[in-house]
Amino acid sequence: MTSTVSARTGLPHWETQPADLPGAITEIKTALRERIAASGRTVAEVVAEIEDFLTAEIADINAAKARGDEVWPVINYADIENQTVSPETLALIKRRGCAVIRGHFDRSQAEKWDADVVNYVESNHFFESYTGPADDFFGDLEMSKPEIYPIYWSSAQMEARQHPRMAAVQAFLNSQWIHESEGKAWFDPDRDSLYPDRIRRRPPGADSGGLGTHLDPGTLDLWMTEGYQRHFRHLFAGDFASYDPWDAAYRTDAAQYPGSTMCSAFRTFQGWTALSEMDNDQGVLHTVPIPKAMAYLMLRPLLDDVDDDDMCGVKPNRTFPANQKWHSILMEAVSSIPSVKPGDSVWWHCDMIHSVAPVTNQKGWGNVMYIPAAPWCAKNAEYASSVREAFLAGNSPSDFPEENYEASWPNRFTEADLNEIGRRGLGLQD
Repeated sequence: MTSTVSARTGLPHWETQPADLPGAITEIKTALRERIAASGRTVAEVVAEIEDFLTAEIADINAAKARGDEVWPVINYADIENQTVSPETLALIKRRGCAVIRGHFDRSQAEKWDADVVNYVESNHFFESYTGPADDFFGDLEMSKPEIYPIYWSSAQMEARQHPRMAAVQAFLNSQWIHESEGKAWFDPDRDSLYPDRIRRRPPGADSGGLGTHLDPGTLDLWMTEGYQRHFRHLFAGDFASYDPWDAAYRTDAAQYPGSTMCSAFRTFQGWTALSEMDNDQGVLHTVPIPKAMAYLMLRPLLDDVDDDDMCGVKPNRTFPANQKWHSILMEAVSSIPSVKPGDSVWWHCDMIHSVAPVTNQKGWGNVMYIPAAPWCAKNAEYASSVREAFLAGNSPSDFPEENYEASWPNRFTEADLNEIGRRGLGLQD
């Protein structure tokens, strides 16, 4: 099949999804194996080095669990506000790639937002007009009401997105990244793009099958487009030691293959804010808290036990799977978040494996607002223009199914309600 060889990477690349996917996969895998071999090592030797690193990290995680310590770093919001987060905690965030922010918002504020969401949907007769999930997010859950509410423009959500406390935490998290390298500023750590997402309200007594281990940064485009090839340049040269999962170089310029599971924005961290108490055994988020595990995920398909036209099950228009078959070493590190209270927030590196545990007869509510850190950059500014139009019309953002429940709702958040953070996030002012 025909392909273009990049003058920058020396690798074949496809900036749009190739028509012959098996042929393209075979071609890029052959090229990557040759590139790594040119370093003087085999793919197997590089993967063995990564596995040695992972084994040590997993041992440290399991030792923390055995001591009864939290695997996830826990930070008080006041320390972010006062710039008193300890060097030890900062180092642990970089090592684990995740954090829980205690008291990000006052409990009373979070509980008010939770009540406001209920009033918002009920006052607009949402449950009477709800036609069922427009994507497969719900799996096989049998519930009379949705668990993920396809709403985006409630006062509760927008107040949280443009809140100074949210901006402070996002800027803190963004600052953990290298946002200037290779002679270029890749993003502005102090300005967020207000990426809109949905709300989850899981009621007491719910049974949920959860969500399996996966990650969300992309699919085959991570190997096949020039921008991502440049981002993963060290890995693709067999140089694991030089790979830094906190360096944003080239990824805000990288092309993505479209699909219903894609995120059009660059997120430094995925995140949500708790609107209810959630114990850590009640179907909560788990991660593999090793951001550098992405190296294993990217090079594992190059080993000889994987078919030449297969990337360990990674396919367009599907989430990137992580599983026992191909990534058994990583499954040993799956770790739950700590228990959380209303107003706490939960954050994890955009490349990290995560899952949601199943639950039977859930105790209490399980309510969250999904709000990530999506700093201002060319990619996010482009998506923000479509978000702005969706916001003004009350429509669903383009990353999500076109359901548009809120278009006629009179009490949705409006342009007049935006503060400076909100206006800058939507590109209405610089």
